[in-house]
Amino acid sequence: MATVNHDELLIDKSAQSYWVLTLNRPDELNALRTSLLRKLTDTLVEAQADDSVLAVVVTGGHKVFAAGADIKELASKSTVEVLQDVRAQMWRTISELRKPLIAAVNGYALGAGNELVLHCDIVVAGEDARFGQPEVNLGLMPGAGGSVLLSRAVGRAMAMKMALAGEQITAREALQAGLVSEVVAAEETIARATDLARKIARKAPVALQLIKETILAAGDLSLRDAKAYERKTFALTFATEDCREGMNAFIEKRRPSFKGR
Repeated sequence: MATVNHDELLIDKSAQSYWVLTLNRPDELNALRTSLLRKLTDTLVEAQADDSVLAVVVTGGHKVFAAGADIKELASKSTVEVLQDVRAQMWRTISELRKPLIAAVNGYALGAGNELVLHCDIVVAGEDARFGQPEVNLGLMPGAGGSVLLSRAVGRAMAMKMALAGEQITAREALQAGLVSEVVAAEETIARATDLARKIARKAPVALQLIKETILAAGDLSLRDAKAYERKTFALTFATEDCREGMNAFIEKRRPSFKGR
C-alpha cells in the first residue's frame, strides 16, 4: 500500500510490517494541534489492530520533528476546558500502544514534541536535533509527561534544568542523559529508524509485546516486584509457537519463521 496523504499526517504503509508516520505541518514547525494529534492517535489505534504491523516509526521529516503544541489553539482555553481536554485521552492512547514506537528526530523536538519523543520506545536523533520543555517561557508547565516522564528518562537534575530554565539540549547531551537511543548524521535519521523497524518486524510479535510491557511496568514497581513480573512474562513466551520455532531454528542453524502464535 502506498503513502496515504492527509493534510497533517503522511502515512506510509508500503513496508506493511511497519508503518512510517510523518507529521506534516511544515509551515507551523509541525506544531501538534488537536486535529494532528487525533489523526496520529487514530492511526496508532489502527496499527495496533492490524496483526501485520509490528512497529511504527514517527517522524517530522528531515527539518523539524515538532516544535510544541499549537499555542494559538491553547491561548483561549479556560481552566475547565484544559481539564476536560480530549488531548489527555489521546496521550493515554499513545502511551498504551503495545507495539514498538520509534521516533526519528531532526531539528526541534520541543514542548509537546519532546513529550511525543518521551512516549516513544526507541529514539533515533540526528546530529541537528534539539530537545526541550520551554513551557515555562510562556508561564506554563509541561502537561503531557514533560515533567514526569522526563524525570524518569533523564533524572531529576537534568529534568529540573530543562523544565525550570526552559533550555534546550543537543542530541549528544540527550544521548548522554538517556533521552535518546542513538545519534546519527542528520540525513540518516529516518533511514536508521526504518532499519530498526525492519529488524523489529522480523521478531516474534508476542515476545515484542511482552518485552515492551515488562520494561514499562518496571518503572512503576519495586525491584523485587519488577523481577517477579519479568519472570512471569518470560514464562508466558514458552506458551507460544514462536518460542519453539525460534529455539528449533537456532538449533537447526536457520532463520526462524515467526507467526505471532
